[in-house]
Amino acid sequence: MDIMKAKGMDASMRENLLLIDGLNLAFRYKYANKKVFAEEYVSTIQSLARSYEAKDVMILGDGGSTYREAIDSEYKGNRKEMRKNQTEQEEQDFKEFLDEFNRAFTLLDEWYYTFRFKGVEADDIAAYVVANYHKRFNHTWLISSDKDWDLLIKPDVSRFSYVTRKEITLKNWKDHYNYEQDEHISIKVLMGDKGDNVPGVDGVGIKRAETLVKQYGSAYDIYAMLPIDSKYKYIQNLNAFKEQLLTNYELMDLETYCDNAIGENLEIIILTLEDL
Repeated sequence: MDIMKAKGMDASMRENLLLIDGLNLAFRYKYANKKVFAEEYVSTIQSLARSYEAKDVMILGDGGSTYREAIDSEYKGNRKEMRKNQTEQEEQDFKEFLDEFNRAFTLLDEWYYTFRFKGVEADDIAAYVVANYHKRFNHTWLISSDKDWDLLIKPDVSRFSYVTRKEITLKNWKDHYNYEQDEHISIKVLMGDKGDNVPGVDGVGIKRAETLVKQYGSAYDIYAMLPIDSKYKYIQNLNAFKEQLLTNYELMDLETYCDNAIGENLEIIILTLEDL
């Protein structure tokens, strides 16, 4: 749907694309203890669309990741364990939150593109859209507090975090990171992701990951030269981690594996977006 035409907006605003990390944005209301937020959620997205002069807006939902769980059955296992340990009240509160988010999603479907598939994460839909459609727009804005989405940043693709209220662009990348954007995936592969229960090299934090990438190249380059002779324990751990490096790429490299992660739902996205 052309939302600018639907809302009677000036054609001169038809410049940018807005990709919304749907559930991620909804959590701002949960953290604020708001039980009823669907209408405010819609208003927030409308405001963002005006601020970023978005030609089209896409709200992306989460349905888990069949693709990643097939690679690693413990993917996000920590979150599942957390849900098991919820009290009855916490479980009820979370159910009510999801119900309200679903109501917001239904309202949004009247105005914007909405994508949500069982077994597919919003990250992968965003990655596919960026990889295949970003050149059709002047600029694509990613709306998410998730730094994983920084893997998608390009000269004409940037991220806005509603948590920090900051924009991360290729131009200001060094204000946020001590390494280049194309090194981001290698840093993540080495460090893993505790939030998603993806293991990293034991003893390798951000500083050591940066040093390894500067010294040896990408995580693929590091994989090719392992084992590395060293007395340091973290290098020995890296040697033992060799095969997990490739697994981490499959779990974390969004653009490379987004087609696989979306799977049979890919055709629906293509058919929906063919008129962009």
